[in-house]
Amino acid sequence: MSWQDKLRQVEPYVAGEQPKISNMIKLNTNENPYGPSDRVKEVLKEIDIEKLKLYPNSDGEELRHALADYHGLKDDQVFLGNGSDEVLALTFLTFFNGKEPVLFPNISYSFYPVYCDLYQMNYKEVLLDQEFKINVEDFKQPNSGIIFPNPNAPTGLLVSLDFIEEVLKSNPDSIVVVDEAYIDFGGQTCVPLINKYDNLVVIQTFSKSRSFAGARLGVALGNKEAISHLYDVKNSFNSYPVDYITQQIGLASVLDSQDMKEKCQKVINTREYTKIKLKKLGFVVPDSYANFVFVKHPEIDGEKLFLALRKEGIIVRHWNKPLIDQYLRITIGTDQQMERLFEFLEKYITQQQSEGE
Repeated sequence: MSWQDKLRQVEPYVAGEQPKISNMIKLNTNENPYGPSDRVKEVLKEIDIEKLKLYPNSDGEELRHALADYHGLKDDQVFLGNGSDEVLALTFLTFFNGKEPVLFPNISYSFYPVYCDLYQMNYKEVLLDQEFKINVEDFKQPNSGIIFPNPNAPTGLLVSLDFIEEVLKSNPDSIVVVDEAYIDFGGQTCVPLINKYDNLVVIQTFSKSRSFAGARLGVALGNKEAISHLYDVKNSFNSYPVDYITQQIGLASVLDSQDMKEKCQKVINTREYTKIKLKKLGFVVPDSYANFVFVKHPEIDGEKLFLALRKEGIIVRHWNKPLIDQYLRITIGTDQQMERLFEFLEKYITQQQSEGE
């Protein structure tokens, strides 16, 4: 038997493209167009470079305390990781170890089945209906854990706190993970339910609403026991996942959360305007609560439109997958960027319609 026969065979997650195109409008990876707060910029100017020769605080105590205070929790209810993808990976390792399948939506964050395959976990996809909505009854079946994003990705749809409570009540012996990567763009966080349900874990990220995609900082929130086990697994994997600089700027961001809320509101305003404009252009537009819209045009092939936009230097996200291959996920950019998008779409759709006559 060769060494190749002993390899772990996995099909990896495919991240959004980071193209090297000059003057492009990049609307494919749900980055925040407005950048971190000025307080973060000031901290970066004052970073003590001598501290880079030392290991960072392994538990990020100052940042944990600030986050606990922000969310109305205790410090030992907060977990920090190197981006929410790492937090998710450790969450799967920590909580989803039963014989029954892990449950998550069939149209959802495509990293979930990758983690299950990597860790050789059994999983079952819960089917969304034709309007991409989740049926709460589908989570009332034997499982080793449940995870879903809220708002969902890539659809942008939101479930209510009542929905989440029903899932929690129906699964008292399983950890229910709610992935709130986009919650600051219009949803109501379920963090207040943590002290009511010990089987709830909430995961959030600094990448979207706090404009930290390039810094890598993710958070898990839950009861003290669950978070302590998450730290046990983390410390068996990497004792120092959050570096000194990221801890400092993360703290600055939390202490200036009003800046984040104001920028999220700008994105929300642009998103709502974008929905109206795209509907006028004939697009089918589900009601997104995230910093993106998930749309299709009934008269134009999704991949064809994706390639036409790309040729124009407007980069959006397209998946060649069943059920969603006609849809494009478009990140909400600045008002100026979105106007460029609308101008191109109006010309392109008019051209396509005239050619079809």
